[in-house]
Amino acid sequence: MTRAIRVPLKRYFTSFFKKDLLAGLTVGVISLPLAMAFAIASGANPENGIYTTIIAACIVALFGGSKYQVAGPTGAFIPILLSIVLTYGYENLLIAGFLSGILLIIMGLFDMGSLIKFIPRSVTIGFTAGIAVNIFTGQIANFLGLTGLERHESFLATMEDIINHLTTINPYSTLTAVICLAIILITPRFLPKVPGSLLGLITSTVISSVFFPNDVTTIASAFGGIPGNLPHMKFPDFTLDKLQLLLQPALTIALLGAIESLLSAVVADGMTGTRHNSNKELMGQGLANMIIPLFGGIPATGAIARTATNIKSGAATRYSIVISALFVLVAMLVLAPYAGLIPLASMAPVLMIVAYNMSQHQAFVGILKVRTFSAGVLLITFFLTVLTNLTIAVEIGLLLAMVLFVKRMSQAMVVTQVIPDQEHNLVEVLDQDMPNSQDCSQISIYSIEGPLFFGAAQMFSESIMNTIHYDPKIVILRMSKVPLIDITGENHLRTIVETLQKKGTMVLVCGLNQQPEKKLKSTGLYKKIGAHHFFPHTNHALTYALENVNQSYCRNCQGDVFKQCALIREQTS
Repeated sequence: MTRAIRVPLKRYFTSFFKKDLLAGLTVGVISLPLAMAFAIASGANPENGIYTTIIAACIVALFGGSKYQVAGPTGAFIPILLSIVLTYGYENLLIAGFLSGILLIIMGLFDMGSLIKFIPRSVTIGFTAGIAVNIFTGQIANFLGLTGLERHESFLATMEDIINHLTTINPYSTLTAVICLAIILITPRFLPKVPGSLLGLITSTVISSVFFPNDVTTIASAFGGIPGNLPHMKFPDFTLDKLQLLLQPALTIALLGAIESLLSAVVADGMTGTRHNSNKELMGQGLANMIIPLFGGIPATGAIARTATNIKSGAATRYSIVISALFVLVAMLVLAPYAGLIPLASMAPVLMIVAYNMSQHQAFVGILKVRTFSAGVLLITFFLTVLTNLTIAVEIGLLLAMVLFVKRMSQAMVVTQVIPDQEHNLVEVLDQDMPNSQDCSQISIYSIEGPLFFGAAQMFSESIMNTIHYDPKIVILRMSKVPLIDITGENHLRTIVETLQKKGTMVLVCGLNQQPEKKLKSTGLYKKIGAHHFFPHTNHALTYALENVNQSYCRNCQGDVFKQCALIREQTS
């Protein structure tokens, strides 16, 4: 429960309301122009973005898992939403958005919120940088006022169309865009508390309306204006064929939305010292995306820039976000006729700045400088996002994330042979050719560190079998630092055990953790090794091993590898 709900209503209005009101108004002022810009760039009408902003902000604020998260249409969604609109039509985008909401709720119910946060940074930066390129290039036509272009899903087709229509540049549109861009860039220096995008839109709109009103394309001339009334609830036309057709796009929206919202929630946590509930956040986002399409809105997710603004503006509770949504609603009802005068050329620099800010170019270059496998993953994800489409990029990107994860986890698996040193402490064998007098010919001891799963199982098997250059009577496996074993790891361990047992070698296991023990018992390997061959500590296993070695051999051995060796010789002499 939030702090505002716990405290009495009177105390909320005396202690928190002023802070929430200021933050809510600030976020609302920023959200209104972005809502229209993102909707237009996504192939929708401007009012669809406004409806999305209002509904998503309220639902996620009340039911999500982050106290400060501001949800709404975002730049990250533009390429995938435009692709769906061009391929399937806007009505089917609503269905895809609804399905994505269901998938997000399922993710939250199955505790997948924590898993999504493990997607490598190289993958997420590759996505966002590629999306930023698509957004930026998609606005070149509006910035220059080009005419006769068609909307394309492909980056290359878009660029080709722009080049072919450069002769149709509208100088009035270009001037309008330059004015808006200049104001956006200089406002933070002179008026840091004023949203540059809003001031740029207002100023460039006034100039174009006064000096060349009929020479630029506006929201009204392109979309027929913005309705000054509330949307009507309408259920999309669901059919089984459409559900099957749109499942893959819906999954892409859900995955991208989950990644974006949880990244935004993490940013909010870092700024406030709070801690969000990732699974609750996914369910809140899912609920919002199920309701938004019923009112004609486009999919939404957590917006990092607006969330940061909400925090910096002094928000005390999540009701600041509800206030921002109410401001957008009132502004739509009151200012709809005037919003229709905004030139599309004024919207272009707003989105270009958004694209530049989300590109994370410094982090992109930083990863490339390292020149590791992560840099290759970054480039592959980036070029797939730019040159193909976001659906393919997400699928391949997640596959690369899994490969990168497996690679790193397999490197975390370490198998070392150990022997006692002169103080009888177990130390790693650094030289396989060290004199036999420092090793025991009857007992081999191995320390295993890291998860024993499919990515590391082969290396684990080879590490042990390749270091056994003789047939020891007993092999001790120290497994206290093995947190988990999967079925592949169990199979390789079983092969090792069976191979050694066929040679007459006894296998002892010490320090087995709960999950590996449960896995070995469920597969029957625990019984095959023998319950009496499992020990809590290495010294217990070693004592048992020394009781079961060939005592006559020990009588003639002068190695004193273990501290019990001298005692054994005395007892057998």
